[in-house]
Amino acid sequence: MPIELKPETEALIRQDVQRGAYRDATEFVEHAVAMLHGQEEWLSAMRSEIASGIEAGYASARRGELIDEQQVRSNMAARKQKWLTRSRNLA
Repeated sequence: MPIELKPETEALIRQDVQRGAYRDATEFVEHAVAMLHGQEEWLSAMRSEIASGIEAGYASARRGELIDEQQVRSNMAARKQKWLTRSRNLA
């Protein structure tokens, strides 16, 4: 599947390949696609939970019950890690 990349994107790929983390651009792209696919899979699986969480958060905010940004990020990271661990164990 031929694809066209912006010169800036090609430069980023070349930099990462030159650092030695990947054998070539193909390996880099395969790794990037796998990571992106994992993120999309997680979002798809969690879509309804995310939506209900947003609704619950909005209702809490309207009542004045707020948590800070760092706590939100920490909670989301923990949930994502739990999901990834569970997904790997099922595979």
